[in-house]
Amino acid sequence: MTSGSDKGRPRCDYRLSQPFAHMPCQEPSHADIRRMTFRLARPADAPVLAAISIEVWLGTYLRQGVDPFFAEFALTEFTPDKLSALIEDPRQHIIVSENQAGLDGFIRISHGTVAPVADCSSTEISTLYVQPRHHGRGLGRALLARGLDHARASGAPSVWLTTNAENAPAIAFYLRQGFRNVGTTLFRIRDQAYPNDVFRRTLTPGPDEGPSSPV
Repeated sequence: MTSGSDKGRPRCDYRLSQPFAHMPCQEPSHADIRRMTFRLARPADAPVLAAISIEVWLGTYLRQGVDPFFAEFALTEFTPDKLSALIEDPRQHIIVSENQAGLDGFIRISHGTVAPVADCSSTEISTLYVQPRHHGRGLGRALLARGLDHARASGAPSVWLTTNAENAPAIAFYLRQGFRNVGTTLFRIRDQAYPNDVFRRTLTPGPDEGPSSPV
């Protein structure tokens, strides 16, 4: 990645995805799964989810420095008020992962969204964030399993999501979880556009799906 242009706008080699995007996580061990606690998000979680969102987004996409353009974007996009509104929205289903010290990740499933490509349902996995220090415990896969359970229980025939087209670890993660690349779209910040891949997964039981508790 490079720094912003002389005009204060980012060059297009910033590898960005939509604000609530997707981070890869390693496979869980059975011991790690037993130590995980999952529950629905509560209004009091909004500041924590905002902080996790800023941490994950900046740490993933702005590794060599943060310029004013992206600092302003992150601080206005990931706010407690916006996260609180999402928690209270009946079209959003947010599941958090919690350890003894606090929250360490969350998944958000959105109902009634319009996919950027054809042949997708109206159920989107809008966010899958895990704090980087907790990667390797299988939180991503465990959160995804619970998100898929919710979508399946709600009657969705499939789910879709977008992730940055150059985010190879996230793409590999979703392919391992049974998603299929079905097209491309653009994530825009003002006059800048960043390619995103669109992935879809059909919600039928598969041999690779482990058991999970409904949340």
